[in-house]
Amino acid sequence: MSGRYDPLLLKNQLCFPIYLCAKEIVNKYAEPLAEIDLTYTQYLIMMYMWEEESATAKQISDVLLLDQSTLTPLLKKLEAKEYITRRKSDEDGRASVITLTEKGYNLKDSALSVPERMRCCIDVNEEEAVQLYKIMRKIIYNIRKEK
Repeated sequence: MSGRYDPLLLKNQLCFPIYLCAKEIVNKYAEPLAEIDLTYTQYLIMMYMWEEESATAKQISDVLLLDQSTLTPLLKKLEAKEYITRRKSDEDGRASVITLTEKGYNLKDSALSVPERMRCCIDVNEEEAVQLYKIMRKIIYNIRKEK
């Protein structure tokens, strides 16, 4: 029987399975990331740094959609682990330049097993993964353009 309040049923909410999926995936990352002494968010930063090797805190913030109040403590922890260095920009003293250290670069080898371990537990084929990625990016884009 359908009713006036059907839009409020959990089974009718797209956000609910997305939330559960994200939560479960992040939880699954905990074990392989603990083995390389990273949290999930630190891992995201490190993946970006492995691509770029040097970036401003603002660039990292923009790509990962992390606000500065969240990003700064994460960068401090990664710096304490000697994976990155932080320094003030020569061009803009307010901006921080983040640079990957040799130790941070070498961590990349240890992290190589993480994506494969996650692929095994998620168990979607490549076509499904590409489709899901495109749909999720579209959702993110549509939500962000509303701001």
